[in-house]
Amino acid sequence: MYGGPNRCFAAWWPRDFITMTARPRHDTDWPCCARRRACHTDGVGLYADQILPRAINLALRGGEFAGPRARAAGGLDGEVLEIGFGSGLNIPYYPAGLKRVQAVDPAAAGRRLAAGRAASCTVSIEYVGTDAEALPVADASVDHVLSTWTLCTIPDAMRALGEVRRVLRPGGAFRFVEHGLAPDQSVARLQQLLTPVQRRAFGGCHLDRRIDQLVAAAGLELTRLDTYYMKGPRALGYTFEGVAIRP
Repeated sequence: MYGGPNRCFAAWWPRDFITMTARPRHDTDWPCCARRRACHTDGVGLYADQILPRAINLALRGGEFAGPRARAAGGLDGEVLEIGFGSGLNIPYYPAGLKRVQAVDPAAAGRRLAAGRAASCTVSIEYVGTDAEALPVADASVDHVLSTWTLCTIPDAMRALGEVRRVLRPGGAFRFVEHGLAPDQSVARLQQLLTPVQRRAFGGCHLDRRIDQLVAAAGLELTRLDTYYMKGPRALGYTFEGVAIRP
């Protein structure tokens, strides 16, 4: 999820989330997001813009998520666009030789949480927008697009993937780690049952998207795809990790 993404694994959320939900911090300089179109939620308000990113930052850092993040970011070079930048949890895995990372995320709180990680990073990071469905980036201008636990929360994932294809240079790569619809019928039925509740509670998150099919339908060629269950509830943890190239 953008605020950051990616960011939907409710079962991994720590008890700190309860405290944050009950007593959110209010900074006077947080921008109002009530009328801003979100890239990963059905609407951006206090919860999605300021509380949810903090919970995501706690839930998806380190641990089992470190390996997939390292693999996704490890092949980056040149100009990179990251959708669902969130609190910058991928920053520690950026290769040192990157020219620049352009970041897209709607949540103000995520940017604040990312500030420390960005300050210690040798790579130039520039916020360029808030909406993955309308990227403010020129056609064929980036070498890689990075997305980790983000596509589940974008309202129109196909539109966002069309934008990914548009901004990639020919031969450029979309590198992703996403969760989605499991192949096991019993798990898939539960995911479809839970998705309406999941969307309301966790920033628009869909449990039932076939990420591989969406990527291919956007005109990107899958060159690597690994699928597996992460630890925890199977309905939340079926993962698509891969690379797709713009022809």
